[in-house]
Amino acid sequence: MEPKFAKKLDARSLRGLAHPLRMRILSILRGSGPATGAHLAKQLGEDSGNISWHLRQLAEYGFISEDETLGTKRERWWRAEHKYTELDVSEFVTDPESQISLRTFLAEAAGQQYERASGFLREEWSVEWRSTAAFSNWRLRLTPAELEAVQVQVREILDRREGSDGEGTEEVLIQLQAFPHRFAPEA
Repeated sequence: MEPKFAKKLDARSLRGLAHPLRMRILSILRGSGPATGAHLAKQLGEDSGNISWHLRQLAEYGFISEDETLGTKRERWWRAEHKYTELDVSEFVTDPESQISLRTFLAEAAGQQYERASGFLREEWSVEWRSTAAFSNWRLRLTPAELEAVQVQVREILDRREGSDGEGTEEVLIQLQAFPHRFAPEA
């Protein structure tokens, strides 16, 4: 069964997902497909009982479900319910009860993005792939509304772009980070 496109986070599901281990588990299930708790425990270097508890939490919040087409009665396979997680930060920044969950989620997401980029740099890739990878940044002076408009435009471009499964294709991650930054004055 193909996962649904995206799960939009509300306050409840944000609290349910905002745990570094749960976010890593969900990332693995989305990227590699269904897995058992034992497989995940080995891959993550965690206790299988701890992984099982987090799998049940992810299922309770609707992020994953048991894949009954795989395994046996003793071996439970889990799959992601959605390809992506959608978070509208503006819905949470003024909610004091969501602040810890929001910060935990965003910090772990940024950490995973860093790890994926670092992993690419450590791996062997062809000249064609290495020369087309991008590690760029732009410095623009924008208002919050202008920054939001830029993000909408980028998402629209990416949403229109369909990938192919032909020879020579690889899964490509496009990571977008957009936030204000204050440079320290030079001494």
